[in-house]
Amino acid sequence: MELTVKWNEKMAFSGTTPSGHEIKMDAAPEVGGENTGARPTELLLNAVAGCTGIDIISILHKMRLEPASFHMDVKGERADDHPKKFTTINIHYALEGDLPEDKVVRAIQLSKDKYCSVSHSLSAEISASYSINGVMGQQTI
Repeated sequence: MELTVKWNEKMAFSGTTPSGHEIKMDAAPEVGGENTGARPTELLLNAVAGCTGIDIISILHKMRLEPASFHMDVKGERADDHPKKFTTINIHYALEGDLPEDKVVRAIQLSKDKYCSVSHSLSAEISASYSINGVMGQQTI
């Protein structure tokens, strides 16, 4: 998967996903932004919830179960020191409908332990390279 994220001045950035959706990001005014988009950390929590939610609905459908409603309350706690990474993420799954508890628990466990690529990517090794004015940088990052 590849995409490009463009700087739009001050602290604002935008990117278009491979599926064609535009994402706008910005910082808070107190750090130089203008609040024209979501914070990247907010998008990360949304991505974790969206990924596990899609997994759970898919698994429940395979079990021939249909929730009447479903939402998730997500709470992320961050370290005080830079890089202020998330130290814990808690997701409360709230489902309504004729759903056996053991099946819901199984769907959540499968998403958490096996299928949610976003949450599993939080421990990914990230490599970096750079170019300046179209010339590849020589230093290793």
